[in-house]
Amino acid sequence: MIRFPELAALAAALLPGTAAVAQTRPAAAAAPAAVREVSVTVDARKSLGPLPPAWRFFGADEPNYATMKDGRKLLVELGELKPGEVFFRAHNLLSTGDGTAAFKWGSTNAYTEGPDSKPVYDWTIVDNIIDTYLARGVRPYLQIGFMPEALSTAPKGTPYQHSWRPGFDYRLIATGWTYPPSSYEKWAELVYQWTRHNVERYGADEVNRWYFEVWNEPDSKFYWQASPEDFNKLHDFAIDAVRRALPTAKVGGPDVAVAGDFMDGFMRHVASGKNYVTGQTGTPTDFLSFHAKGAPSFVDGHVRMGLSTHLRNVDRGFTRVAGFPALAAKPIVIGESDPEGCAACPGPQNAYRNGTMYSSYTAASFARIWDLAARRKVNLDGILSWSFEFEDQPWFAGYRQLSTNGVDLPVLNVFRMFAKLGPERIAATSSAQLPLDTIVRDGVRGDADIGALATRTPDGRVAVLLWHYHDDDVAGPVAQVKLDLAGMKAGSATLWRVDGDHANAFTAWQRVGSPQSPNEKQYAELEAASAMQPETVSATGGRSFIIALPRQGVALLTLDRR
Repeated sequence: MIRFPELAALAAALLPGTAAVAQTRPAAAAAPAAVREVSVTVDARKSLGPLPPAWRFFGADEPNYATMKDGRKLLVELGELKPGEVFFRAHNLLSTGDGTAAFKWGSTNAYTEGPDSKPVYDWTIVDNIIDTYLARGVRPYLQIGFMPEALSTAPKGTPYQHSWRPGFDYRLIATGWTYPPSSYEKWAELVYQWTRHNVERYGADEVNRWYFEVWNEPDSKFYWQASPEDFNKLHDFAIDAVRRALPTAKVGGPDVAVAGDFMDGFMRHVASGKNYVTGQTGTPTDFLSFHAKGAPSFVDGHVRMGLSTHLRNVDRGFTRVAGFPALAAKPIVIGESDPEGCAACPGPQNAYRNGTMYSSYTAASFARIWDLAARRKVNLDGILSWSFEFEDQPWFAGYRQLSTNGVDLPVLNVFRMFAKLGPERIAATSSAQLPLDTIVRDGVRGDADIGALATRTPDGRVAVLLWHYHDDDVAGPVAQVKLDLAGMKAGSATLWRVDGDHANAFTAWQRVGSPQSPNEKQYAELEAASAMQPETVSATGGRSFIIALPRQGVALLTLDRR
């Protein structure tokens, strides 16, 4: 939470070209004495069907960070969540440049042309990126883009690499890489050669597990300087090239910013339109993808999240796909699903990112996205969090990321909790969980949302996720959760917590004076503070647990079934 006395310092941190250090109040310092009694019941006898591990997707604008020291460290942690089943999506994998990372920029120099205008392919940098993923148990959600400089049809005098940095006008990002190719045949040959190279380097069995999609947010002028029909053509040429090199590759799209008219046109094209390459009807499509974002604001001296906006965007996408019979059964990946739209943009409204607002929002939003998928009867495959890390930036700089200078933020621990959930959802009710329709329509602006999601693991254990969420970053009563078990008994359980006092490096950093150059001892202490620590808790009568859950806290209880 940002109080009024802290506002001047925050404003100074937000001058153009600087990173915002979001100095939010440690949750423990303002925890009120009031307690709210909450009753949660879990019935292990009642199965609600499968719960897809949709959380296992991540991504970033800056592909080259993955190969840097803190990027490599974070990829190890992502790969450990679900080895071999975590996917990473990155922009700029075909952008021209020397591989130097910058905000919302990266490059691989995969394609250039010689003096005779003949293609020159160089996979060195992009191979290093993919090698880095695979060595750490992460696989590519391979975004085919952006346009190499030698192929771009940008008007003469248009810069190729953008000059945007935090604080600048966002429109500056739309430079030469956003244009269609001068030759669709050369574009297709680039994609074919890249796919063939990947098959030769990694093997068809490996590459068959990847996702292939074309471009990013082609419905936005920030990313695509041409018509929807031009994008469909770009997509057709790329997908045909991928399938020529690997006929069984998993292909899809369109990763639009908003599931609206552009996506409707894309679905009509791939289902029944004339293919720009083959002349036949339709384009191979194994999955559909769209983006959904929230809308935080800064009101009355604190951050107010926009969960309802996020969920309405998700539901709009699900409804569009469900209403298109030819594609309604296709797997869906929400290719970017976040509290707001720009990971590299600091600001007062984004000062939720370092602490428990982000972690509790993640728990509450994923739970509702799973609910919406079940309601719309769609095949939800992935919910991709567009959050990674920003190399060599100030500590807790206010970017949307999973770690800072190699130290995990609280939000990453929620993904560790997701990884402990089982594939089968079982019945769970909470006396303080807001109805789905209410939270989609209004967000969480009155009473807090104190919810539960329960699963059964393959080895028969029950895992219960609890969250205490509110859109407003203001103090509120601690929830005293009485968790009752129906249809089973348990003597003890393991409890994992993420809140102001648990698994929270940000509050630990604040307690030691917010150093921007921690020494080795302080660094080790921050790493230790970031880690979840298991606690053993005992049941009352074998059927009830009492758990104190602070405002914006998340907890996971795992227990053996008796």
